[in-house]
Amino acid sequence: MIAEIKSYFTGYECSRCHKYYSGDALQTVCRDEDCGRPLVANYDLNAAQLSLSLETLRNRSDSMWRYGEVLLVDPSQAITLGEGLTPLIRTDRLRAMAQGSSDTPFHLWVKDESSNPTGSFKARGLCMAISVLNSLDASAAALPTAGNAGAAAAAYAARAGMDCHVAMPADTPQTMMDEVEAYGAHLYTVDGLIGDAAKIIRKGAEEENWFDLSTLKEPYRVEGKKTMGYELWEQFGGKLPDAILYPTGGGTGLIGMWKAFQELIEMGLYEGSLPRMYAVQSTGCAPIVHAFKTNQDRTIAWQNANTIAPGIRIPTPFADDLILAALKDSGGGAVEVSDEHIKLAMKTMSRVEGIDACPEGAATFAALDQLMLQSEINSDEDVVLFNTGTGLKHPELR
Repeated sequence: MIAEIKSYFTGYECSRCHKYYSGDALQTVCRDEDCGRPLVANYDLNAAQLSLSLETLRNRSDSMWRYGEVLLVDPSQAITLGEGLTPLIRTDRLRAMAQGSSDTPFHLWVKDESSNPTGSFKARGLCMAISVLNSLDASAAALPTAGNAGAAAAAYAARAGMDCHVAMPADTPQTMMDEVEAYGAHLYTVDGLIGDAAKIIRKGAEEENWFDLSTLKEPYRVEGKKTMGYELWEQFGGKLPDAILYPTGGGTGLIGMWKAFQELIEMGLYEGSLPRMYAVQSTGCAPIVHAFKTNQDRTIAWQNANTIAPGIRIPTPFADDLILAALKDSGGGAVEVSDEHIKLAMKTMSRVEGIDACPEGAATFAALDQLMLQSEINSDEDVVLFNTGTGLKHPELR
């Protein structure tokens, strides 16, 4: 039972200046006026390792709360809809279609997050965030979104009986707007991008005491997303893949998985090389790709961002420095693909393997060809593509 697992969370520290912040109060970013960077959660990993292992996981519930020792609240306090433990699907036919794969035999896997509640990986982060807000008696949750995060926030807020406010660009797929309203959240739309939607949320936070859950301007969502890394470790039998291709907008999942891998090492649960992390973006919005290729530590705001993949249409990712550090430290990289190739990848994944990928997830398969041509993928490697949501929310792309 997840209720029997204890969290060993000890507090937060700033990712830049390492100032300590308590876990007993709601937190946002570092409050030092010369800093303002994201906070990261710390745990007593010496204690956690005594009860967290492949053996003990065999008898735990089938959700992300099975890793309760390294999550922010005791699983008994979780506001849950059964998120996590999504399929890891070996895709040999898809691998055979990748350019150059006949000369470079490797194993291709898809981590399919579409089976999460509300149909995307956003369930992991928002489940964690709403659980923390509920435990600390927050009155209302709020966030700007490209679509899927808003739906997840609305669902978990409904589960918790909490007020929720969601702002999104007016050109967000209608299915996602309908989903937010179906869960009873307050929906606001703006003519513009996610940064324009964020202005509505900031105003509500200042004037109405909403808690702003903007990506990595809070320390909660990344702790839910990191469970994707723990699941890969478990599903590979205590090992990890050689390369991970991840569609990157705000980068919470990429940062979270990299954090999970460090925790596994510190707990003595993993030894060996860590996966090469590859951020995948669209040619219409690729600030991380351009910063990585020019060896920068921060991004430059992307002008006129435009792509069919709303989840990676993020012109100014707040935690760009953490994303870029993970790519460099892992020996990975960053790849941009066109919308034309994303559409083709969506069709290929569904028709060849029966995986109905969202455009962001399909972008990773489109990027695989580039990495093959650049000899980034080696023989006998395990390569994981992340499909971050269901393609059913995108009838406009059929």
